[in-house]
Amino acid sequence: MLTKNLIPLILLVFVPISIAADWLEWGETAVFFTSAFAIIPLSIWLSTATEKVAVVTGPTLGGLVNAFFGNATELIIALVALKEGLVDIVKASITGTLLSDLLLLMGLAMLAGGIRYKEQTFQPILTRVNGSSMTLAVAAIALPTLVIYTSNVVDEVAIRNLSLITASVLIIVYGLTLLFSLGTHSFLYDVGVADEDPVLEEMSPTEQRSKLIIWIVVLLATTITVAFESELFVGVVDTETERLGLTPLFTGVILLPLISDVAAFVTVIRMAIKNKMDLTVATATGDSLLVALFVAPVLVFVGQFIFNQPIDLNFSPFQVVSLAIAVAITNVITSGGRSNWLDGILLLAAYIILSVAFYYHPA
Repeated sequence: MLTKNLIPLILLVFVPISIAADWLEWGETAVFFTSAFAIIPLSIWLSTATEKVAVVTGPTLGGLVNAFFGNATELIIALVALKEGLVDIVKASITGTLLSDLLLLMGLAMLAGGIRYKEQTFQPILTRVNGSSMTLAVAAIALPTLVIYTSNVVDEVAIRNLSLITASVLIIVYGLTLLFSLGTHSFLYDVGVADEDPVLEEMSPTEQRSKLIIWIVVLLATTITVAFESELFVGVVDTETERLGLTPLFTGVILLPLISDVAAFVTVIRMAIKNKMDLTVATATGDSLLVALFVAPVLVFVGQFIFNQPIDLNFSPFQVVSLAIAVAITNVITSGGRSNWLDGILLLAAYIILSVAFYYHPA
């Protein structure tokens, strides 16, 4: 327990270092690496604060907190990048986060849990409902691309309107999935919490409220700091990744999710090792649904109406095919409600192959 909290605490030293690198003009390379390392512990603390607030506030309100803050780091980085006009990187980061959640996150969890246990089980309803919603989301995201590549004339206004309507439908679907999982069919999603806190359970309501206030402050403080560090990181990411020979596509699909999603990696591996596969699967699939049904549509609306950045759901055919492959592989492997270390290897192998393909893709 001490080690788990100590490492993120030590890594927070990169926050003042990154600020110094920017103010003292140590160079863009220093700002790039120090701000990236600063985002990692901040995302872990943001995730921890979200979990603690969810535990104190109860299953329904806590579920909503998890739903909207579960991918806060990714959303903040994407918003900052969108504000700076890095539309290609933002769209690629949507694809990358989905691939990371479905293949890398789930693969690491199944591998870690499978090494300790011969076989692990989880409720098939989790993957069946979330898998169906994810399939719908990918199909909806693919529609603007299909319209463009199956027509002779590309009407930017039509694609924009199609993206806005699709984004609206996806947000409604996400709201209905929350109603299903937290309301009408919450009994199907009774998977517990990431870390039981016996000390918290023994506290009086007054003491619990005090703890809640503390974690809310931590949640707000880390959110603000992540936004600040994201400004530093995004300000140099384009030039630094170009200097490293990385395309905006690879940067968004692979690099950004690896930096912003460290907290999720730590969480699912820890839960899988504890044999909490229901919660592990719910976390991985829930994160992917949040991105596909909420984060991506929100970015479309924010880009169009607030930042005046023309972002839509017109992804490249390669990105669409990659998402379809990831969803298909994940649905097949998780459909039986059982997992082992080989399942984890298969998911990780798919992620590695796709990563290499994105690295060599010239776009």
